[in-house]
Amino acid sequence: MIIDIVRSNFKIIIFGFVFTLFSSIGQSFFIGLFNSNIRQELNITHGEFGSIYGIATLCSSLTLIWLGKKIDDLKKKLGSNCLGLIADLSKDKEIGYLFEQSIKKFKSVDILVNNAGTNKDALSIRMTKEEWNEVININLSATFKLSQLVIKSMLKKKWGRIIGISSIIGLSGNIGQANYAASKAGMIALHKSLALEFASRGITVNCIAPGFIESPMTEALSDEQKEIMLKKIPVGNVGKPDDVANCVAFLTDEKASFITGSTVNINGGMLMV
Repeated sequence: MIIDIVRSNFKIIIFGFVFTLFSSIGQSFFIGLFNSNIRQELNITHGEFGSIYGIATLCSSLTLIWLGKKIDDLKKKLGSNCLGLIADLSKDKEIGYLFEQSIKKFKSVDILVNNAGTNKDALSIRMTKEEWNEVININLSATFKLSQLVIKSMLKKKWGRIIGISSIIGLSGNIGQANYAASKAGMIALHKSLALEFASRGITVNCIAPGFIESPMTEALSDEQKEIMLKKIPVGNVGKPDDVANCVAFLTDEKASFITGSTVNINGGMLMV
């Protein structure tokens, strides 16, 4: 199988190998300075060292080719009907930019998932104004501003879905997270208010309150903190991003058209309200 792949992509592999070889001159110079130490530490000969380095370079070339194909496949799968934008949601101008570019590309916005979030943890007595404001601005104020913009588009079509990703902390509070808890509780209240205001116009607005879900935020916790958290989850494991994504997908569907103003708890039984 490997031989067939090499044969069918021989020219591309050679190109990748040569390209990688020339881009590795700096690496070669660095390794050349320290190869004696490396060989001594690994107890290998000059020839073995050269073979390992050559194989590693070839593997790097093959990896680049494979990754490039994956990216091409993803582009084909998504087609031209997608738009990727980067914005700082603490800035009104960039929030407006997101909306304007989306309208320019798609003519309307039918679904909004308020998922951006940040945290700046500290005991309330030590929390700075900057730490408070940053979390409130991104987690709550930006949510309101984006919702306000897209609702205008949704009203024209008399259809829309807004989903806010809140948190279990917004329901329970937490030591050292007064700003985060307030922002996430505020999200729930905000989405309930929007649900009441626009239910008659075909727009549903709901929240999801995830518990302990695998994410960059939870990865930052220490092993001890993770262990303590795990003991509080009745199902015995942490949640996956797909657990939240599947709920988001359902709430955007017509099958969920009679659900609005609700908060769905996805926490493995950690908090039952």
